[in-house]
Amino acid sequence: MDAVQVNKTLDLKGLLCPIPVVKMAQAIKTVAVGEVIEATATDPGVMADIPAWCRTTGQELVRITRENGVISFAVRRVK
Repeated sequence: MDAVQVNKTLDLKGLLCPIPVVKMAQAIKTVAVGEVIEATATDPGVMADIPAWCRTTGQELVRITRENGVISFAVRRVK
C-alpha cells in the first residue's frame, strides 16, 4: 500500500450517525484541494455513510478499514 500524506486528523470515536459525516463535511472545507483528512470512528454506520458521502460530494475515499471496532478512513478533497 502506498503511503498517503495526511494533512488533518479527526477523532470521531463515540459519535453516532450522522455526526461523523457532518464533522467530515465541515472538516473537508478546512483543507486545500488535494489534501487528505484521516479520521477514526466507532459507529459502524460510517462504513456505508462515508463512501456514500464521498460519491455524492465528489470527494475521493482513499481508504477505509475496520479493526477491533475502530473504523479508520481517509478522504482526499477533490473539489
